[in-house]
Amino acid sequence: MERQTQLKIWLSEFSSLYGLKSDTLEHASADAGFRQYFRIEGASQSFIVMDCPKEKDSMKSFVKIRNLLASTGVNVPEIFKVDYERGFMLLSDLGTTTYLDVIDESNADILMNDATNALVTIQSKADASGLPKYDAALLRKELELFPEWFLEKHLKIQLSETERKLIDGVFDLIIAKNMDQPYVFVHRDYMPRNLMVEKENNPGILDFQDAVYGPISYDIASLCRDAFISWEEHRILDWTIRYWDKARKANLPVRSDFGQFWEDVEWMGLQRHLKVLGIFARLNYRDGKEKYLADTPRFIEYVSKTAKRYDALKPLSKIIDRIQNTEEQVGYTF
Repeated sequence: MERQTQLKIWLSEFSSLYGLKSDTLEHASADAGFRQYFRIEGASQSFIVMDCPKEKDSMKSFVKIRNLLASTGVNVPEIFKVDYERGFMLLSDLGTTTYLDVIDESNADILMNDATNALVTIQSKADASGLPKYDAALLRKELELFPEWFLEKHLKIQLSETERKLIDGVFDLIIAKNMDQPYVFVHRDYMPRNLMVEKENNPGILDFQDAVYGPISYDIASLCRDAFISWEEHRILDWTIRYWDKARKANLPVRSDFGQFWEDVEWMGLQRHLKVLGIFARLNYRDGKEKYLADTPRFIEYVSKTAKRYDALKPLSKIIDRIQNTEEQVGYTF
């Protein structure tokens, strides 16, 4: 309650400037990190207030990435006020309807077309050279979340020394494949949950503060193989081909052969899926956020399909089979 009192005091300092109505302040959402969002009505529009405690997260990255994205012409929130010391920010409101709220078989192609148009714009216009690099150390750190949090903490699976060496070898291959790609701006969570449906300049783009300079296939892999909704393989393939064609026309450095690019997407998606399995388990056990575990079967399926397609990934495929057997034996119902 003390934090919300601080927020109200902060808003009162400029409420007359925007006609803020303090009695309309309500919780809007929270993300997987430590940020919370509130909505408040103003004289002529509504606003979003970000609560980002400085001891847990920095808003400087958000502002930097937001300005970088805005310079490309894509739709991101406008920033009206920032208080780095107290950890508050006043933003424009992009509405309440995310892609995830409405996307279905009837509108998915239209929404995905807009999303890939925006992605190509970002990748071709955003100067990402000053962002943190998605290097081997970061890729491996993320992969290690899978054995640490998902296998050991969640499923109580202890890898033998031989299994651990095999998994290390798989991780080496994944990282090498990922780093062999051209590097561009990478949002890192470019997925339906973070895309807002807008009447103009669709979509509105959120949750970009962790952007990096990384492999070009990362965001299209995130978009099509989402954490919270699954699609048939032929649709994923179609959207990826359409993105690839747009990227080539925009002179982005995608592979000239789609088969090679598809392989890039699969290996990049594999890195992300293993990371997310670890993150979702960590959110549950460390942060008390239980809801994310319900979506882990989707990621296990993603990993399983990719691992079975490549001989070099057989050790991982065996681990996934073991996971699925463990789930059945102990009765996990996510």
